[in-house]
Amino acid sequence: MASSALLGRFDAAGRLQYTGRTAVLNAAARQALARDLQPGRPGHRWTGWTFSAGWGSRQELHVRLVEPVIGAEVALDAAGRWRHPVRLMRVRTDLAPSEIPLFGQER
Repeated sequence: MASSALLGRFDAAGRLQYTGRTAVLNAAARQALARDLQPGRPGHRWTGWTFSAGWGSRQELHVRLVEPVIGAEVALDAAGRWRHPVRLMRVRTDLAPSEIPLFGQER
């Protein structure tokens, strides 16, 4: 089964905003994420949301929500919400979510 990661950033009100997803992850990236992520707690901001498998697709992704406790460095072609999947460059356990620019406040 192919795996990708859903990505988000906090906004100024402290709400986790969905920004996009990664392209399919290789085995090393999946292992790095699995090692550092924790299952989502009840009441996760995205509980009950559905995510499509791609632009214009009616197929829904199977989602396992996790706590937003780590950062990731990604390569993308646009700022804000991304229409296309982004490439995961590396997991950033050295960055807390509070150190990542807020949603809507681009560098």
